[in-house]
Amino acid sequence: MRQGYRVIDIDTHVNPCVEVLLDHADQDMRNRMNDLKPYLRVVTPRPGQGDAEDREEISVISIAPVRYQRVAGEKPPTGTDTSGTHNLAGRTQMANRLPIAIGAAEDNPTGRLKDMDVEGRDIDFIIPGPWAYGAPAMDLGLEKGLYRAYHQYMADYCSADSRRLKSMVLVPGRDPEWSAQVIRDHVNQDWAAAVWPLLPTDMPIDDPDLEPIWKASNEGNFPIMYHGFHIEPPYFPGYRDIWDNPAMGRCAGQTWGGQRFMSFMLMGGMLDRYPNLRIGTMECGHGWLPQWLLRLTRQIDYVRGSVSPEVKYSPMEYTEQGRVFCSVDLFEGAEMTKAVADILGDHVLMYESDYPHPETIYPDHTDMAIGWEGILGKKVLDKMMWENAARYLRLSSKPW
Repeated sequence: MRQGYRVIDIDTHVNPCVEVLLDHADQDMRNRMNDLKPYLRVVTPRPGQGDAEDREEISVISIAPVRYQRVAGEKPPTGTDTSGTHNLAGRTQMANRLPIAIGAAEDNPTGRLKDMDVEGRDIDFIIPGPWAYGAPAMDLGLEKGLYRAYHQYMADYCSADSRRLKSMVLVPGRDPEWSAQVIRDHVNQDWAAAVWPLLPTDMPIDDPDLEPIWKASNEGNFPIMYHGFHIEPPYFPGYRDIWDNPAMGRCAGQTWGGQRFMSFMLMGGMLDRYPNLRIGTMECGHGWLPQWLLRLTRQIDYVRGSVSPEVKYSPMEYTEQGRVFCSVDLFEGAEMTKAVADILGDHVLMYESDYPHPETIYPDHTDMAIGWEGILGKKVLDKMMWENAARYLRLSSKPW
């Protein structure tokens, strides 16, 4: 709790190195280490980002990163080293005032909990790194093995305090029946609070083959989530049209990913067939949401025949029903946040910090958001800091 507000941080991260992740892998996955080797990169742990700083080198999974190189206003570089893991390496700086616990993104949940106490975060919703998003570009057996290892890793990590540490069930879109069973297997796990369907490049989120995932998620009262990434496949449309600049890639890619996910979840009819489904985006920004929902509502009406007549409501009506959620990027500011709440209602937005990544301003992120009370008002702020995320993540239902 912070300044009288309960706090759920809807966007925090782990990114376990291969050595840590495979400690939780089953034998089938361990037997496939040779198949995994082409995707492994050896890197030096980054100071201050919760990495395993007690190790000189760690292995990470990198599937097929596009390493954007060009600085705006300059010619493209020639002969540039492209062996790094992604296009943000060495280009971002930590803004935190105090050091983040060493290993908080690896295997040190106790350190994370202490950081949470310092900052006033009651609950962390934990999201893996870009390897999870890119895994659908691998062999399906490898993807499943990595997801099984992540689930066991999260069960162990969150056991330090499963009332405060939550994560999601990762499910591959290429095997919906297997995914549905994985969801059912985790329905009573205290740490499991959402479902993230991970799709190959050419599969849309409203593909009818994914029906078993929606059915199992509805039965378990699991929300469906999307977190924005831009440094592993499947890439956002136009990813080769940003003139090789990493800032533009991040700006366009994360927002477009959230817009596309939101659009097809709202147009695909799943929310009509399954009344418990709720959808939410993380690290995609939030200022775009009212304009996008209004525009999408209009285009569905204008381009008649592009949406099944079985879809009962418009995007704006689904939002009014409390089925749509979106996390708040602090840099967009209090005025933008108030405008979104004024247009869409106070039941949509959720607090996020991106801990322990460079966008977090640890340990001041929570205080900075609470500082918006004079503009947002206490009711809106209380919903943003706690209530909306609690409803989204099924934390307001038994046994949570």
